[in-house]
Amino acid sequence: MSKFTVPNMTCGHCTAAIKKAVTAADSAAILTFDLEAHVVEVTSRLDNEALATILKTEGYASSPVSRSCFHHP
Repeated sequence: MSKFTVPNMTCGHCTAAIKKAVTAADSAAILTFDLEAHVVEVTSRLDNEALATILKTEGYASSPVSRSCFHHP
């Protein structure tokens, strides 16, 4: 799973555009959106670089969320 912060992702139109672009490249991709946090989680065969390129091409600057930021109980 990859996680990206997407600061200018603010509405349903944004999430629909991102989902359409990612699933065009990987039809099996699963996306989960958190609009309040401006975060998208992607489970895909594509690597972070490919996913970031797709987001950028759609007009959404992004940065990967580091896995080391997560705390596990």
